[in-house]
Amino acid sequence: METFKKYPVTSFLVLLTTLVFLAMQIVYFGAADRPAAILNFGGMYGNLVIQSPDQLWRLVTPIFVHIGWEHFLFNTLILYFIGQLAESIWGSWKFLLLYILSGIMGNIFTLYFTADVVAAGASTSLFGLFSAIIALSYFTKNPYLKQIGSSYQILIAINLVFNLFMPSISIAGHLGGLFGGVCCAFMLPSAAEKNIFSKRQRFLAAFLYLAFAVAMLFFAF
Repeated sequence: METFKKYPVTSFLVLLTTLVFLAMQIVYFGAADRPAAILNFGGMYGNLVIQSPDQLWRLVTPIFVHIGWEHFLFNTLILYFIGQLAESIWGSWKFLLLYILSGIMGNIFTLYFTADVVAAGASTSLFGLFSAIIALSYFTKNPYLKQIGSSYQILIAINLVFNLFMPSISIAGHLGGLFGGVCCAFMLPSAAEKNIFSKRQRFLAAFLYLAFAVAMLFFAF
């Protein structure tokens, strides 16, 4: 209860992700990791979205869908810890916006580069949280954030290299999440250092995010 009061958005996201995963296990008992189950619960399948633009809501829903217990437990555990850190840095509502926008950009990358693959997972958003903290650490004067940022650079590099040998994992989605997170780090003022970036820098970051999103969707369709 104390964690929920202090980090309400992180707690909500963990709860929502857990409920979606448990619902998948109940509805598709023993077959929840199959493409049909993932798709029916909101997973990303680029070709479907391209053929039916009314399916654009799939840019958001895959963030909360996971493929198998290991995938779910790993991402939920990371969300629990990194989410608390990010929520304390940006505040609850900006953290939620950072999480969703990073996930959307990750899913746009997935749609554009791997349209024939059924994909899902919070990794798009989680990589956005990592990259946002790293980007902030480059400009902040806070020694703690600088140290955290350096540590996350190593974790991201290891994870990306590992993904090269795991064809079932969407590296495109991870890269999109990284890009989205960096843009959001500039766009969204942190609670501790609201004026670390100028209005011009925030505008350029927002423009870059929107330009990439619109251009990739335009060329995909």
